[in-house]
Amino acid sequence: MSREIAKEELVEADVLCIGGGIAGLMAAIRAAELGARVVVAEKGNALGSGRGCAGNDHFWCYIPEVHGTDREAFLKECLKGPKLRAIQSGTSIKVLHTFLERSFEIVNLWHSWGIPMKYHGKWEFAGHSFPGDVLTHLKYEGQWQKRVLVSRVNKKGVNIMNRVMILDLLHEGNRVTGAVGMHTRENRIIVFKAKSVIVGTGYVDRLYPPPVPGWFTSSPVYPTLTGDGRVMSYRAGAELVGAEIFRRHPGPRYFARFGQATWIGVLRDPQGKPIGPFVTRPERRYGDMTPEVSSVFLEDYYRSGKGPVYMDGRGMSDADYNYMLHWLVHEGNRALVDYMKEEGIDVRKHPVEFGTYNPFFEGKIRINEKGETSMRGLYAAGDETTGGISCAATYGWIVGENAARYIKKTSISDIEESAEEIEENKKLLHAIASRTTGPDWKEANIALQQVMGDYGGTIRSETLLDAGLSHLRRLKARARDTLIARNQWELARCLETLNLFDLGELVFVAAKERKETRGYHKRVDYPLTNPLLDDKVLSIKKVRGRPVTEWKPME
Repeated sequence: MSREIAKEELVEADVLCIGGGIAGLMAAIRAAELGARVVVAEKGNALGSGRGCAGNDHFWCYIPEVHGTDREAFLKECLKGPKLRAIQSGTSIKVLHTFLERSFEIVNLWHSWGIPMKYHGKWEFAGHSFPGDVLTHLKYEGQWQKRVLVSRVNKKGVNIMNRVMILDLLHEGNRVTGAVGMHTRENRIIVFKAKSVIVGTGYVDRLYPPPVPGWFTSSPVYPTLTGDGRVMSYRAGAELVGAEIFRRHPGPRYFARFGQATWIGVLRDPQGKPIGPFVTRPERRYGDMTPEVSSVFLEDYYRSGKGPVYMDGRGMSDADYNYMLHWLVHEGNRALVDYMKEEGIDVRKHPVEFGTYNPFFEGKIRINEKGETSMRGLYAAGDETTGGISCAATYGWIVGENAARYIKKTSISDIEESAEEIEENKKLLHAIASRTTGPDWKEANIALQQVMGDYGGTIRSETLLDAGLSHLRRLKARARDTLIARNQWELARCLETLNLFDLGELVFVAAKERKETRGYHKRVDYPLTNPLLDDKVLSIKKVRGRPVTEWKPME
């Protein structure tokens, strides 16, 4: 790779959206509508980036004509199930209220833009709810949602800068003033001056060992989503919450695909007995909620010797079978559907083995109901905060709105105070690109995954966490000093890996502080759940170069 110092260019904007996923594009559209000059910096290509790149088929929303006028009752129903995890990891009730209040607005917008939100002319709700309870997730045809949103962004005159990876936020004290990034194909540094910044870089992959032998990532769909926005926000001084909380997801064993609620069938043991109490035959409206109550229930069956567990669609009607395949495609599971067709797998005849995937980082950037972080001018949306396509779309719209309002009372700052920070980033890039010997990003990332899996995964204790943190910090320092990149693409992967080391460190620090067992955070030395922490969240912030934790009341 060239050892020349990268060329530097300057880009100015009222609003800089970091990430061209669902949240970033929605924020860009709304801010541009309100008169802001908007730039979207996307590490890949906005047409095929983010967790929504291949589609989606569920949109969590509150529609008064379907659910009635009591939004409080609707939220109560929602919090019976998996959305309760959002509260445990730090999403406030105020944020959820605001999301639900605006969600139908976004449903109507998307439908008017050409994303089909109705099925055969009606609002179709199914999945993610217990039998007999209120259905909370709207079925929609999201396979081409990114095309529609990118087209909309272009019509608004937004400048989408593809192949630009943001490295760090620039700031003056507690106020964000821009960002520094690099082109992932060309030897260029881009410095952004902005009145406000919206972070929406999405999901975190590659932190824990993958569930599929031979695969490097937890999912082949989005291996470059590595928590960059969380890390750059933390380094700038924003608060993160729930770094110690992780989640796990069920699905077809060895395929590592989301979409469990799209499957129609009953989860059964090898003797044909349902493993859960909710359904005894394939149920189109509700599916089998057992793994959403506890995704590790499938793993427990397997490890106890009572497994494997199978998704059994026998007895399903032809209409329901076609209905399921239709939504699996829109969920982004086209490859899985094609594979089953090629192999002659018909779930009406052949039960499919399901399993539990490895941990996924669940920590969030702490926001208020306006999408504001603890830093002035910095907003966040999507998987960075509340998670899920519906929340990304709705809160992307909300933060675009609020950022556009914020810029009217501020001005673009000089970046002279950030010159040292910009120079440090340039030195790091140059050092990695100039080395001729050393480990590449894969070696470093695999070492990180090994440490996270062995010391910070499903079994935790003070001694394990101490050892893991020590190993991680040693590896982190070594990676920073020795990583090599043979081209610009590898350079981006190296920087992602260094970001993952930072996130891993936060996991260990926060997990050490939470001296209890809660959700999938299981401390063998503190097996009880402490009820005194029910209404608190664990915040973590960078103070004098080190992560510092603080318990705060849940909003």
